[in-house]
Amino acid sequence: MKKIILIATMLGVSAALSLKAADAKENWHSLCAKCHGAEGKGDTKIGEKLGCKDFSDAKVQADMKDAAATKAIKEGLKSDSGKHLMKPFDNLSDDEIKALVTYIRGLKK
Repeated sequence: MKKIILIATMLGVSAALSLKAADAKENWHSLCAKCHGAEGKGDTKIGEKLGCKDFSDAKVQADMKDAAATKAIKEGLKSDSGKHLMKPFDNLSDDEIKALVTYIRGLKK
């Protein structure tokens, strides 16, 4: 009986993680891809105009801190002159933002 409960718990956790990953992918494509591109390369017209970083680049990933990515998603980004580069996505929960940062990490080639 303990094995059945353990397996059921593991399957539940696995399903929850898969659901979070699916949500992160959906959030990426609906909120981020128009600028950052489907693969995170920043190779869209808007992304190139705004100077989006190539999240598939290992060096960019190494220089990026999770806390900074989380802050950028929550609060948005402005240039040094105050121009909006990225709007804040303050409607996302902390768990959704964490999952999105994990998704961004997975774009590294």
